[in-house]
Amino acid sequence: MSTPVEFYFDFSSPYGYFAAMRIDELAQKYNRQVEWHSILLGVIFKTTETKPLMHIPLKGDYSRHDLLRTARFHHIGFTIPANFPVATHQAARAMLWIQNTQGKDKAKQFARKVYQAYFGQGIDISEVAPILKAAEEMGLDSLELANGMIRQEIKDQLKEEIDQALKLGIFGSPYIIVDGEPFWGFDRFDQIEALLKNGKI
Repeated sequence: MSTPVEFYFDFSSPYGYFAAMRIDELAQKYNRQVEWHSILLGVIFKTTETKPLMHIPLKGDYSRHDLLRTARFHHIGFTIPANFPVATHQAARAMLWIQNTQGKDKAKQFARKVYQAYFGQGIDISEVAPILKAAEEMGLDSLELANGMIRQEIKDQLKEEIDQALKLGIFGSPYIIVDGEPFWGFDRFDQIEALLKNGKI
């Protein structure tokens, strides 16, 4: 059986958002599953001694232009939120609870809804309310989620996910690993497809 594609992302990453809208579709073409891992770039940026792309002089202006262009090119609804970036630990913990209790497919559905709320509608996902609303729209119990996402074991699980990501050398979002081969960025999807199709690049 083929190994799954490992997909690491942060809910405040616009390129992670683009990847989230396409990664499963790409993998399914080659009979692969995708394991989604929500991480916190804030923790990783401390390790790499960097900061969000839009906060970097010159690169920030370019990235705003590139994000809008990339969204148009791939026909993905996108807006740069007024509050950007935001803390995403609430969304990450919620996703883990849903994954643990409702399964991976529901967790992916939730992740896409939260991403679309933030980058599609500009809704501030650092707040708990829109996270619970996304869950409710999927038919999940928002009260159970609210109680579950603050449990200590969920907080510990997220920390373990981030620690494992750092051990793997992951430093950004999206970060995708296929058969041990790492790819950073949505613009690497052509190379990822070549590897999935041919077994090599």
